[in-house]
Amino acid sequence: MTTINTYDVAVCGGGFAGISAALAAAREGKRVILFEKQYMLGGLGTAGLVTIYLPLCDGYGHQVSFGIAEELLRLSITYGAEARYPENWIDGKGSRTEKDKRFMVQYNPQLFAILSEQLLIENGVDILYGSYVVDAECEDGKIKRLFVENKSGRLSYTVRSVVDATGDCDIAHFVGAPTETFKQGNVLAAWYYFSDGEGYKLRQVGASDIPDEERTGKEKKPLIDRRFSGLDGKELSEMVCLSHKTTLDNWLRLRESGKDAVISTVATIPQIRMTRKLVGEYELSHTEEHKYFEDSVGMVSNWKKRGPVYEVPFRTLYCKEIKNLIVAGRCTSVNETLWDVMRVIPCCAVTGQAAGIAAAMTDDMTALDVKELQEKLKKNGVVLHENETNLT
Repeated sequence: MTTINTYDVAVCGGGFAGISAALAAAREGKRVILFEKQYMLGGLGTAGLVTIYLPLCDGYGHQVSFGIAEELLRLSITYGAEARYPENWIDGKGSRTEKDKRFMVQYNPQLFAILSEQLLIENGVDILYGSYVVDAECEDGKIKRLFVENKSGRLSYTVRSVVDATGDCDIAHFVGAPTETFKQGNVLAAWYYFSDGEGYKLRQVGASDIPDEERTGKEKKPLIDRRFSGLDGKELSEMVCLSHKTTLDNWLRLRESGKDAVISTVATIPQIRMTRKLVGEYELSHTEEHKYFEDSVGMVSNWKKRGPVYEVPFRTLYCKEIKNLIVAGRCTSVNETLWDVMRVIPCCAVTGQAAGIAAAMTDDMTALDVKELQEKLKKNGVVLHENETNLT
């Protein structure tokens, strides 16, 4: 085993949360490495083909998510949107009422993966693809080394602080930080792209699930009567095989209906939404919409309905047990109902930016000057509180 490098900030996972964290930390002048097990950035939002950049606004004409969350949305449509283009937000054409388009887009996954890669490289981030963090060494309540496996074998990296943006809270799990798994389990999904005489289209086969507390009894039945934890290797392999079969069957039905369609792209990772999250110093609840938090690091909206706005407390991103570990994205400490809101792209970018700056500032999240973090976020375009906008 060879120790080959030392980094200020190690970001584990290259989805939207990891991209945002690595970018934010690098812009603070720190030496940053990003480990990504696939060979493209974007996670579920690219390799998983869940290519809808959900709303940055509250649905009533007020933007709530700013900073890198908006930067990446605009980056995703550098060469045009695939669909859902919000001309009222991007071009300033039309109104922004509860009857108008929300600030969201559908983008091309391959283009975004390349553009985000270029953005990180331009900002000095070292990207290590095909690399899976498999273990960590701790001392005095801090992660000292990460163990990574890739084509070169097993390598170790000395780190000052770590961002867990794995989506599965893997790093927190490895080091014994408190975590919880998703009790409800994930339904099967088989999103794919196809081309026909009318163009290139996203086919959403099997939507994401609905939290039990929000069920009305009118929901569509899942594709199959089975749920997946997303945390077992054999189970994930079975899920991918089922997803592939479902994609093929769906496409064959398209052809039988007379549609001249050709499959263009299938997901190359399991389309899992929620698996494991941190039990942080604070657990944010779905009932706390419009609530003021002194330690807010940004705001997110509810992609499923217009109106709710949530300030995200810094305390949801860390735990006292492992002081130099901070999480982002769907690893954030929230209750199970809000998890379905916090797992999406804007929330990943908001928490990722906060986590990246915090990791650049300190190796002890419990002692971080939150006011200083908030000042840095504000300088980078983030609006922290609802009462600082025209929302109220």
